[in-house]
Amino acid sequence: MLNRVILIGRLTRDPELRYTPSGVAVTQFTLAVDRPFTSQSGEREADFIPVVTWRQLAETCANYLRKGRLTAVEGRIQVRNYENNEGKRVYVTEVIADNVRFLESNREGGAGGGGQREEAPFGGGGNSGRSNNFSRGNQSDPFSDDGKPIDISDDDLPF
Repeated sequence: MLNRVILIGRLTRDPELRYTPSGVAVTQFTLAVDRPFTSQSGEREADFIPVVTWRQLAETCANYLRKGRLTAVEGRIQVRNYENNEGKRVYVTEVIADNVRFLESNREGGAGGGGQREEAPFGGGGNSGRSNNFSRGNQSDPFSDDGKPIDISDDDLPF
């Protein structure tokens, strides 16, 4: 059996960060994902999909994601239910994300962005062992000399 989903869309509002009574971080946000077709009136439609992240991934999303930001989410679909105040059973379908990628540079700060795309992965759940090893801030870009000759000794080659 397989329960896996990959979505790319824009946040409809800033993520909401909360903590469980035991101190575990949880973030909720909604991703607007365009449908691959238009309606009869020619309008583009979208689905609004609730996403939940936990632990370190939740805190990272709360710190860096903002309304309107293009984001990729990997995870699983979960359906849960509860009884509301009126005694009616309510069903909730949501994506439990275990990996979130920020697909755009931060829109804040305006200057210097130049429309560059930033892809910063953040694995989740605290058990994946993944970390953000992409260039950010003052760290150097490993591809900044793209197109220039590289000095490699024959001893460094695997063949």
